[in-house]
Amino acid sequence: MIRRIRPLLAATVVALLLATGLTATAPAPAQAADGWASITGTGSTWSQNALDQWRRNVDTNYGMKVNYTGVGSSAGRRDFINGSVDFAISEIPFQSRPEDGSQPEVPRSGYAYMPIVAGGTAFMYNLKIGGKRVTNLRLSGAVVTRIFTGGITTWNDPAIQADNPGLAMPDRPITPVVRSDGSGSSAQFTLWMSKQHGDIWTRGMTSQFPTPPNGKAQNGSLGVAGYVSQDYGEGAITYVEYSYAVKSGFPVAKILNSAGYYIEPTAPSVAVALLRAQINTDPNSPDYLTQILDGVYNNADPRTYPLSSYSYLIVPTQVAGIFTQDKGRTLGAFAEYVLCEGQQSATVLGYSPLPMNLVLAGSDQIKRIPGANTGGIDINKCNNPTFKPGDSPSNNQLAVSAPQPAACDKQGPDQCTSGTAGSAGTDTPVTGSGSGGSSAEAGGGASGASGGTAAAGDPAAAPAAGDAVYDADGNLVSGGVGGTAAVAASVPFTVADDGSWKAPQYLMLAAGLLLLGAILVPPLTSRRLRKGSTRS
Repeated sequence: MIRRIRPLLAATVVALLLATGLTATAPAPAQAADGWASITGTGSTWSQNALDQWRRNVDTNYGMKVNYTGVGSSAGRRDFINGSVDFAISEIPFQSRPEDGSQPEVPRSGYAYMPIVAGGTAFMYNLKIGGKRVTNLRLSGAVVTRIFTGGITTWNDPAIQADNPGLAMPDRPITPVVRSDGSGSSAQFTLWMSKQHGDIWTRGMTSQFPTPPNGKAQNGSLGVAGYVSQDYGEGAITYVEYSYAVKSGFPVAKILNSAGYYIEPTAPSVAVALLRAQINTDPNSPDYLTQILDGVYNNADPRTYPLSSYSYLIVPTQVAGIFTQDKGRTLGAFAEYVLCEGQQSATVLGYSPLPMNLVLAGSDQIKRIPGANTGGIDINKCNNPTFKPGDSPSNNQLAVSAPQPAACDKQGPDQCTSGTAGSAGTDTPVTGSGSGGSSAEAGGGASGASGGTAAAGDPAAAPAAGDAVYDADGNLVSGGVGGTAAVAASVPFTVADDGSWKAPQYLMLAAGLLLLGAILVPPLTSRRLRKGSTRS
């Protein structure tokens, strides 16, 4: 009996060893499933939809706990300075000489910036004509600036009507909704206004946006998007990352670029725009890898969305505050995931994945994190969607394949009827003097046809249970706490092997020992019982 069982036993044990990834020469288990030290960060809500998805992925696949609270970029940078978090996320660097006269930000220990995702600061709105939602609004930069400075207060203002020949704009008050907290979104928006329309916006870059006389102020990206998306938000417009409009099921305005086209902030249009971004490449500079966006604002490529930018992970380069080397190991592995496989979900979440040159630069920044167990990212195994093995670091597959805008997106008498962002697939009929057309005619001016952004009705676009609900004053009534419910595939990646065992290895080993016992013990027990019976 034992002879017949032994081959099966051997095959079973070998299969178990392969399942656990163990070989005869593998090191002994060093740590259990809690080998990843938990890490905590605060900061931007602009990139939080992507970050929350990545946190869920690494938690599900690897038991890696990454805690994050979207408190705004300004508060996140302050938390990092105070040593109360392990990392922060911001759209702008530390402000040593703030343009708005606020307190200078001076970190007390070493730090580095690592880009994590690109995207477009969009203008989400809630507007109806004849009881039907408008989904194809177009705005020039000067008009946007005048709306948020109180210079334009009604939707039928001649300047807005000139941008929208296909729409009979309604005589309805505009409610500009701005951030009440210090935010990177406000900083990026005001920087763009100061550079492009300094004759209208004269305050320079500021993280604290002054509330217009006819406006509302709300906390966080969820706050501003939540206000606009409510029934009482009809007539409202806000600035927020494109992802929030996609998720809320609401449209965004197409913005006029330097080539004379009104463009939506899809993943390809952001990728094209950022080909003209300048990056601080001096590794000795405290602002290494931060962005200079003047070239983006004036990019002459007709596919460009002008308000495109990056978000940054601020990582420690010294052990200080609550940060330890054990936490650095987790932070380094998480950062590698973000730069490679994490970028695969960027487009469906309403962002634009990072190109190779920033992935390579980010890999160098990860090496500076104390405790990070990395020899650098193998670019040929990174699985980032913007490049393939053998590509040049200056190449971006997403930008190469970006479609040209449709003729009806060009400034002039025609206006595309196609819906944008969360309203993709919902056309707006022509009500004005101009003629219509479809953005899809060019292969993808609208969300649903340009880079995989979720169309209306798709899981990634539809508001999920637990989403934020606000009252008429913009106060949170329910939902929206602890992140968003964005949908994206969880794609495994390779974590640097430190030789330690995790829960699956221990479970499989225990199962093997139980199986071994179940096979060997009964025959031995039976033999002893037979011998005892013979003696008696």
